[in-house]
Amino acid sequence: MPGRTLAVLVALATALLVALFLAPGPLAASGSGGDSLDEGNLAESFREAFVEYWNAGNRDFSPDMRRVVDYWLRYHVVKAVVAATLLIVLVALGVLVWRAFLRAGDLGAGHGAALASAGVLVTLLALFASVTMAANIQGAVAPFASLLSMLPTGATEGELAVTLDRVRQQLTSPSGAAGRTPPPLDVMIDDFARYHVAMAVLGAIVAVVLIGSSVVSGKRFARTESSDRRRRRVFGAFGVLSALVSLVVIVVVVANTGNATDPRSGLSAFFEGGW
Repeated sequence: MPGRTLAVLVALATALLVALFLAPGPLAASGSGGDSLDEGNLAESFREAFVEYWNAGNRDFSPDMRRVVDYWLRYHVVKAVVAATLLIVLVALGVLVWRAFLRAGDLGAGHGAALASAGVLVTLLALFASVTMAANIQGAVAPFASLLSMLPTGATEGELAVTLDRVRQQLTSPSGAAGRTPPPLDVMIDDFARYHVAMAVLGAIVAVVLIGSSVVSGKRFARTESSDRRRRRVFGAFGVLSALVSLVVIVVVVANTGNATDPRSGLSAFFEGGW
């Protein structure tokens, strides 16, 4: 393998992995106008803003809710960009390593095993980067719905518990307990639907790519001579892995499509603690 290219790719991948965990919070906070909102107090800030927003009864976010939602949007955008860049680097690194593995037949079993281990690690990291990128694109498309996971839906005391009970009452009534759907609940339902549409679309794209990868790997496996066991194992493993992961992704697409077509029921299940 070209040593300089390998070193650059490994250094980039390492730096991006670190940035994936450390950079989103500070970068998101840097665009918040100097206030004290950060990952440490995000959940508490959102819960307080949620109660205020619900009680106000307007579609437009209250200033505190807008501040929290904007922070969470920036957080997801940064993380999605870093994850996408990491994925590109890992794909390039994976191609380099797996090609070297296929050509390492005369370099000894130890060298081949080291390359295979490196290839497996890079492949798993690429899958992780793909999932992270998709999840954060979803969060950036619908940051308010993403924040709902920070609500303690089982709360039994305080203003938040009262507010959650009111939300549940409105969701279980076909047209709202007062004959109409409160504007904040309309926003929640719309964002919840958008949240799941985003993942359904992303998942469908990923499933198509994985199925295509499985087909290509299967064809290469079939064209490879039986005497070339190393090449056949690599193409066979990639074909099977792509097919299995695509099945998981298809299940995710179906589940998200169901919530996207009936967001009110899905949101109700979430607030009841069953989603």
